[in-house]
Amino acid sequence: MIIRQMQVHESGLIRQIDRSEIIGKIYKMQDGELQAVAAGHECKAWDEAHTEEMIERFEKELAGGGIAYGALDGETLAGFGVLGHRFRGENLDQLQVDLMYVSRSYRRQGIGSRIMEELSREARERGASYLYISSTETESAVHFYMASGGRITDQVDEELFRKEPEDIHMLKKL
Repeated sequence: MIIRQMQVHESGLIRQIDRSEIIGKIYKMQDGELQAVAAGHECKAWDEAHTEEMIERFEKELAGGGIAYGALDGETLAGFGVLGHRFRGENLDQLQVDLMYVSRSYRRQGIGSRIMEELSREARERGASYLYISSTETESAVHFYMASGGRITDQVDEELFRKEPEDIHMLKKL
């Protein structure tokens, strides 16, 4: 497995990502506290429209100055993460983890952690003090980001909250 920077022309590799998973629990924020809620459903792989949306988001972020790292198993994209280009937060010291996915068959092998390390390193080199994480509410995503150093923030980015109000918003100190 090789972790390396991805280029904008490689955006089509995203089609290889199988984001499906069985979701036992989700999390919701209630009165500033993280609350677990039983879910018990399967999240399907992306359909073509959603895949195109992810590709466009990837390309737009890289064209704006963001950076992506991918985990490649030969010619197969096993996972990827995108670091946003725009500084956020009151002190403009946060960069966002804009996209982060590991294919179902590659999970629990440390790939996501290796990609997060690269995103964290790059964010530090760009002068950020924190990673801003707007995590899907699934148990697996929230636990991953918390295990990676993410902590619930009370300084929620309003733009990102409006885009995805069900997400769990975190900061990771770099």
